[in-house]
Amino acid sequence: MIRFILIFLLAVFVIQNPKAQNNIDFYIDKALQNSPLLKDYQNQVRANYIDSMRIRAGLLPQVNAISNSTWSPVISGWGHDEVLTNGANINALLSVSKEIVSRQNLQNQYQAIRLQSQSVLVAGKISEQDLKKSVTEQYITTYGTWQLYGFNNDLLTLLKKEEQLFKKLAEQGVYKQTEYLSFLVTLQQQELQVAQIKNQCQNNAATLNYLCGIVDTASQPLSAPKLNLADLPEFQGSVFSQQFIIDSLKITNSDKQVDLSYKPKLNVFGDAGYYSSLAYQPWKNWGTTIGLNFSMPIYDGHQRKIQHDKNTIAEQTRQSYRDFYVKQYRQQINRLLQQLQANQQLAEQITKQIKYAQVLIDADRKLLETGDVRVTDYIIAINNYLNAKNTLVQNLIDKYQIINQINYWSRKK
Repeated sequence: MIRFILIFLLAVFVIQNPKAQNNIDFYIDKALQNSPLLKDYQNQVRANYIDSMRIRAGLLPQVNAISNSTWSPVISGWGHDEVLTNGANINALLSVSKEIVSRQNLQNQYQAIRLQSQSVLVAGKISEQDLKKSVTEQYITTYGTWQLYGFNNDLLTLLKKEEQLFKKLAEQGVYKQTEYLSFLVTLQQQELQVAQIKNQCQNNAATLNYLCGIVDTASQPLSAPKLNLADLPEFQGSVFSQQFIIDSLKITNSDKQVDLSYKPKLNVFGDAGYYSSLAYQPWKNWGTTIGLNFSMPIYDGHQRKIQHDKNTIAEQTRQSYRDFYVKQYRQQINRLLQQLQANQQLAEQITKQIKYAQVLIDADRKLLETGDVRVTDYIIAINNYLNAKNTLVQNLIDKYQIINQINYWSRKK
C-alpha cells in the first residue's frame, strides 16, 4: 500500500510539473553523462594505472621457455663445416632474468605516470568547463528565443483584438479603409514574425538536445537560467594554472630521468635445461648457466648535456606560454566585468523606454475608440514598444551570456 501511494504521488508530481526537467542543470548533467571526451579522459587515467602495474610486473623475475634445435647434415662430404655447426644443436631451456632497478629510478618512473594522470585529470576538468559553457550558452540562446516568442505572440493576440475594433470603426466611417489596411499589414507582419521566431525556437531546442546527446525532437519553453556571478580565484588558484605547473614537473622529471639513464645498470640472468650437440654422451648435457650483465656509460658525444639543454628550452617555452596566458586571463575577466556593468546600465535605460512606450500605447488605445488618433501614430507606438521589448530581451540574453563567460573562469583546483 505504501509503495502504491508513493508511485501515485510521484505520478501526480510529474503530471503537475511537466517542465520540471527543462532547467539548465538537467541539460548540463545529460551533456556530462553523454560526453565521449570525458569518458576518454577517465579511460586514460585507468590506462595510466595499468602502466604502473606493468612497471611493477617488470620488476619481477622474467621467466621464458626457450628451445632452438638445428641439424646440419653432411651427405657424401657435402654440407656445412661440422666444426662450426657441431652437426646438430638441441636445447630446451628455462630462462630467468631480473633487472636490478634503483629505488630512485623506480620512483621517478612512477612519478612520470602520476604526472601524466594529473595532466589528464586537469584536461578533463577544463573540457568539462568547456562543455558546461557551451551547453549553458545554447540554453540561454534557446531560452531567450522562447522569451521573444512569448512576448511577440502576446502582442499578436492583442493586435488581433484591435483588428476587430479597427474593422468595426472603418465600417462606421470613423477611419478610412486605407488606414484599416495599414493596420492589417502590421498585423500580418507580426504573424510572420511570430512564425519565424517559433521556427527559431525549434531549431535552437534541437541544437541544445544535439549538444547534450539527447534524442528528442520535442520543443517547449525553458525555465529561466539561475546564473549567479561566481567568485573568481586568482590565476594561481584556478584549474587553468594547473596544466602549467604539471608541465613544469614533467620537464623536471624528464631531466632527472636523463641523469638516471646514465647510472650503471645490472641485470641478473640464468637458465636451466638441456643443451647438447649430440656428439658425446648427450644424456649428460643437462645443466644450468648463471650470469651478470653490467653496463656503465662512459662517453656518448655529450648527448647527456644536449638532452638537458633541450629540457631547459622546453621550460623557457612553458614559462612564455604561462606568462602570456596569465595576461590574457586577467584581461579577459576585466573586459567581461566591464561589459556586464554596461549591460546593467543599458537595461535601466531600456526599462524606462518601455514604460513610456506602454503609456503611449494605452493612451492611443483609448483615443482609438473615438477616432481621435491617427492609425500611423498608433502603429509607430506599437513598433516602438515592440522594438524596446525585443531589445530588453536581447539585453537579458547578453547579460546571461556574459555571466556564463565569467563563470567559466571560476573553476578552482
